[in-house]
Amino acid sequence: MVINTDKKIILLGGPTASGKSERALNWAAEFDGEIINADSMQIYKELNIITACPSDKDMIEIPHHMYRTLNGDDPCSAERWRDMARMTIDDIWARGKTPIVVGGTGLYFKTLVSGISKVPKIDNGIRREIRTAVLEKGSEDAHTRLQKLDPIMAKHLAPGDSQRVARALEVIISTGKSLDHWQAQPPTGGIVDEEIDISKHVLLRDRTELYERCDRRFKLMIEDGKVIEEVKALAALNYDKHLPIMKSLGVPQIMDYLQEILTLDEMIHLSQTATRQFAKRQMTWFRNQFADWKIEKL
Repeated sequence: MVINTDKKIILLGGPTASGKSERALNWAAEFDGEIINADSMQIYKELNIITACPSDKDMIEIPHHMYRTLNGDDPCSAERWRDMARMTIDDIWARGKTPIVVGGTGLYFKTLVSGISKVPKIDNGIRREIRTAVLEKGSEDAHTRLQKLDPIMAKHLAPGDSQRVARALEVIISTGKSLDHWQAQPPTGGIVDEEIDISKHVLLRDRTELYERCDRRFKLMIEDGKVIEEVKALAALNYDKHLPIMKSLGVPQIMDYLQEILTLDEMIHLSQTATRQFAKRQMTWFRNQFADWKIEKL
């Protein structure tokens, strides 16, 4: 394959609090680039502080894309993110700039680079029927229905995971085959199959240092006070508790604090613990799934 050097793209993944945003800003200045978000929580409008979105100053100095784009009750799948990102990438190339994709959601990078197994289009009537039933009767009832139609997927999904249960149901009913079957098909639509100059990087830190950065960042968020108000505003929207946005790092703990289920110290401790555990999983994912990416260490 002949690489088209006019189409250069830089990918930068890594765990939370590793310093990806700063590194991306430096590269954007060096390579005349624009930054694209690859973090599954930074894509939602309602969360800015708690997800550590780039500052207004940084976003003015360097063009940023796909940050705080969707409403929290409009879940973003990996395939949807890939399609949005690809349109943005093409637009950046058309302006002669370098797209720099940065974030901590490994599945987003994997889908962009290698593609995704394509599920046939779901009948809109079936989708509406399933989603309405989940809202009215609850995800547990939908899971019972899924057990009868698709025991393989039912075994893998928690009864309370309304989004994934609904997805599995609509696929089996609309296509006649399990989502497990479609996910096993060869992936398509990845940029790896195109004549593109792809530069792939993973930013890692010493684990102890990373954990300290996670703890310090969350403590500073709380001391500032604005993050509490941000979560309070999110709670006022009465979103389904199973939506991805409601499970963002720190959100469940702060909501429990607002309801006086947790003390301030308990909330901080549990949030910091959850963040460190998440960072550990991210490091494991990137090391195992992205072995051919260049490791950048700080």
